[in-house]
Amino acid sequence: MTTEKLDTASGPRDPYDYPRRWEADVLLSDGGTVHLRPIVPSDADQIVALHGRLSERTRYLRYFGAYPRIPQRDLERFTVVDHHDRVAFVALLGDDIVAVGRYERLDGGDAAEVAFLVDDAHQGRGLGSILLEHLAAAASEVGLRRFVAEVLAENAAMVRVFRDAGYQVSREIEEGVLHLEFDIDPTEESLAVARSREQAAEARSVHNLLHPRSVAVIGASTDPTKVGYAVLTNLLSADFAGTVYPVNPEHHSVRGVRAYPSVVDIPDPVDLAVVAVPSDQVESVLDGALAKGVKTLLIVSSGFAEAGPHGLHAELRLVGEARAHGMRVVGPNALGVLNTEASIRLNATLAPRLPARGRTGFFCQSGALGTAILADAEARGLGLSTFVSAGNRADVSGNDLLQYWETDPNTDLVLLYLESFGNPRKFARLARRLARTKPIVAVKSGRHAVRPQLAATSAEVDESSVQALFEQAGVVRVDTLAQLFDTALVFAHQPLPAGPRVAIVGNSSAIGLLAADTARAQGLRLTSDPVDVGAQAGPEEFAAAVREQLNAPEVDALVVVFVPPLAIPGTAYARALREAVVELRKEKPIVSTFLAAEGVPAELAVWDEKRAPGRGSIPSYPSPERAVNALARVVRYAAWRQRPQGALVRPGGLHTEQAQVIVRELLATSDEKTTMISDDEVVRLLGCYGIDVVPFRVVSSADDAVAAAAELGYPVTLKAVDERLRGRPDFAGVRLDLTSEDSVRTSYRDLCEVSGDEEVYVQRMSPKGLSCLIGLQDDPSFGTLVSFGLSGLVSTLLGDRAYRAVPLTDVDAATLIREPRTAPLLTGYRGDEPADLAALQDLVLRVAALAEDNPEVRSLSLDPILASPAGAYVVNARVVLGPPPSRPDTGPRRLRPINAPD
Repeated sequence: MTTEKLDTASGPRDPYDYPRRWEADVLLSDGGTVHLRPIVPSDADQIVALHGRLSERTRYLRYFGAYPRIPQRDLERFTVVDHHDRVAFVALLGDDIVAVGRYERLDGGDAAEVAFLVDDAHQGRGLGSILLEHLAAAASEVGLRRFVAEVLAENAAMVRVFRDAGYQVSREIEEGVLHLEFDIDPTEESLAVARSREQAAEARSVHNLLHPRSVAVIGASTDPTKVGYAVLTNLLSADFAGTVYPVNPEHHSVRGVRAYPSVVDIPDPVDLAVVAVPSDQVESVLDGALAKGVKTLLIVSSGFAEAGPHGLHAELRLVGEARAHGMRVVGPNALGVLNTEASIRLNATLAPRLPARGRTGFFCQSGALGTAILADAEARGLGLSTFVSAGNRADVSGNDLLQYWETDPNTDLVLLYLESFGNPRKFARLARRLARTKPIVAVKSGRHAVRPQLAATSAEVDESSVQALFEQAGVVRVDTLAQLFDTALVFAHQPLPAGPRVAIVGNSSAIGLLAADTARAQGLRLTSDPVDVGAQAGPEEFAAAVREQLNAPEVDALVVVFVPPLAIPGTAYARALREAVVELRKEKPIVSTFLAAEGVPAELAVWDEKRAPGRGSIPSYPSPERAVNALARVVRYAAWRQRPQGALVRPGGLHTEQAQVIVRELLATSDEKTTMISDDEVVRLLGCYGIDVVPFRVVSSADDAVAAAAELGYPVTLKAVDERLRGRPDFAGVRLDLTSEDSVRTSYRDLCEVSGDEEVYVQRMSPKGLSCLIGLQDDPSFGTLVSFGLSGLVSTLLGDRAYRAVPLTDVDAATLIREPRTAPLLTGYRGDEPADLAALQDLVLRVAALAEDNPEVRSLSLDPILASPAGAYVVNARVVLGPPPSRPDTGPRRLRPINAPD
């Protein structure tokens, strides 16, 4: 592996010139934020100030002695580093350094000594763990492999930082000092530890937002037409369990509540500040909130990124300042947040009513739609646990809410209205994990609106594949808000089905047939023809038919379609249906088309203690098609939960660091936004991941072609450099199975004549097989996709490709190569010998690992791959590099950079 070395010829490195990618905003275990960056010499005064705040005990544990002051020589050594062999990170809260972590390379080898120092007031917030992650990542970049540390045996907190990091730590003790040593390459355990800490910190930050003990309304108004009036009124009307502080410099009270001139004048701590002032005043308001130590800022004001470049600049500056002082931001342009928990009763939104309490969490990106969404949920009988409308999503995003809902005991179902993904790779990872225990239903708009930075390498993915990608992550994707609520009602009130077998009961054969046709179209299996009790059947006959179907062991779910007769009120049938279902207590979902009602009619509701429709309530839909479509989505989700999850595996023989060095070198020498790398560099890069390209040479004369053929070994193939000629159905640009010098010379002349180019590929012949392709491409919803299909004009025209989002499990890889409609050709179709599917699966996993480790690989194509019983042979490869279009989901924990607005 090649690593960067200190250039002694040009003198020492500039201590101010550090890799800017090492800077990061990070979340701590209590949900607060700090800013990490490498240390620079001008930090000397702050290092002295930090040292002055330390207790004698902390100084003793760090320096193994009293160390009352820092000598000038030590201070210079601490603050002047080369950001290579000697690296130090500082954690900044506002202008104060609250922690330092550093390493120093030992004897020019691959090991470094590591140490930490944390301000007494900030110990226990997870700073040591965060610093260790970022130091390890920086050390890996410069070729270090091990950290060592000398720690006093009584320094339990620091010993715990190393022990709990997930690395394999060896230890020795001598005279009360522990010598610790561990490899810093990520392990499954260390990655799991980092993910767990990430989840806990992000969940905690959202918990702080949704469980405030006090709320300040900055811009609270006495004018009923103003936003500040609405927010204050809604907080008070919901009977918020905490304290509300109006902030208005012109009034002593607002709506009968004492007001304060500014947030800093409030005598008690403020957990949440709702900002409802014009956009040009928000920055001055922020100063007061920072001085007050507010934990979270909710900005309902508009006029930021949605208003143009100047607004975007103001928004990014606002969020950067807030994070630097430990504060998270919701918005701007947000509708607000609410929490229906009885002990909270928070309605910090512009919506006038707190929804009924339920067990559904809702994240909505659009502020404009938020009020309508809340009203629709109430009309349909869908209770909510929490609701967040994040507006411009400058900081807090849907991914943060997924982290919170994963461990929220009050939420069983998650609904998302998304217009774009800030970090699609992370979304796919979080969704896959959360959906194993809680259903996620998402309506995603803007599917085909591709961001400019994706346009160069994004390829069109057909709608069925998009659906499959969401299902891979366990997300139930719908196209409209109506479908979102249709599906949510089943999840919220009914159990999951054990399988796809459905029975239909009704009193109208016409409506029953509509339901049956829709069920078949959705892939559900009918256990029998629809049961028609007849238009004259009474409530008891109707209920008896329902009981019979629910008791049938072959029935997994039930659809009830009902048209009210003239003689008997429909409500009597509804009560009979509900009582039959409650009496049987079967764990089988039921949907209905009852009285053309939408939502949960009172007659079909099972009321909870708050007189809201609870578990067991039967949802009703205006048409049988909508009822069955909603049920079908739930059936598919239940099947996904029952399938083996698989494990995230990485094949052996990977050289990740070497590949990253190659990628950085190639990008550093290119001025283009994206660049297609040369054949030799493709071979180098793929070789780092154990992907071998069948040996080839590029020649420009017949003699060179003959020499290359002799070197590679006969038989060989000659191919035109022009891909269009190689890909033609008549293979005009390819000559196969050449076994002699004469055939090579003749083929060379033919190809030069066809292509008009003297350059030709000479390649060793690989075993004959089916031609396949594996590719990488960008997608606006999922980040990087791995695709698989059979090569050829017909497959291309039919779009016969399967897709999976990175990262891939072993199950993902196995199903990917079996999913295309032409895949049976690989498994011994009509008596042919099957191809080596294990070799193809291994290739897929290696490509996925390359994509995960190197997000700068914007697209990749292995085409063709010849799949045969003897293995899978990569004949041609193409790689395009460029800046990643979205944040990678790898590396140490960090918040989305503030210069990345989406």
